[in-house]
Amino acid sequence: MSEDGLLIEQRGSAVWLIINRPERRNAMNEDILARLSQALTQAADDPSVRALVITGAGEKAFCSGADLSAGAPGFNQGVDTPTTSFGRFARAARNVPKPLVARINGDCLAGGMGLLALCDMALAADHARFGLPEARLGLFPMQVSVWLRRLVAPRHLRALALTGAMISAAKARDIGLLNDIMPTGELDAAVEALCAQLAAMSPQALQRGKFALNAMEDMNFEAALAFADAQITLAAQTADAREGLAAFAGRRAPRWMADGD
Repeated sequence: MSEDGLLIEQRGSAVWLIINRPERRNAMNEDILARLSQALTQAADDPSVRALVITGAGEKAFCSGADLSAGAPGFNQGVDTPTTSFGRFARAARNVPKPLVARINGDCLAGGMGLLALCDMALAADHARFGLPEARLGLFPMQVSVWLRRLVAPRHLRALALTGAMISAAKARDIGLLNDIMPTGELDAAVEALCAQLAAMSPQALQRGKFALNAMEDMNFEAALAFADAQITLAAQTADAREGLAAFAGRRAPRWMADGD
């Protein structure tokens, strides 16, 4: 399905959300952010969807951030609403109970780094570059820093944000932004293989796991352990847990509820 600047494709059990504005280096505008949010919400309620892939069209750019030619989206919301369009998208992305995979097909800059950071996993073409150039325009990566600070060490984040320097895909992997890099021609196969791995997992386990990981981020050790104690007790009572244990005992492949069994 194509809606102007956003392509939505279901490939097997994964939905691919493709920012289709290569002439603008896949920059985001208000419409793209609203449609991304809507697509994430719809996929969350669709049992046939086991993972989501966020990417850009072409090979030059994953996402270059906000489309400044139309005014920076989400910066000037006025006083009528306490949230921005990017903030609303970020909340939708964080609340999706299914794995989000970033397919970094090219340069990932500014708000594109926010898209990357909001995903659970990220694979990139080895020619991709990464950076936070906002300070060159008199701005600062305020919102994207909320998620990037959880991925990379403070020294690396400050260097990126304060200098506006670009880094290579290899460096991005080394500092924790990426899971892996590969030649452009191997990127789709790697993403599809990862989505197949995710589809083989228990949907209930992944949903509960994402909820728990998000909840425990800011807890101290004792609070996180108490929370995890309660969560494992609940998880063991789910239909998928019963099926998984039965399949293990019977030496067969599990049949998850989402698969229709």
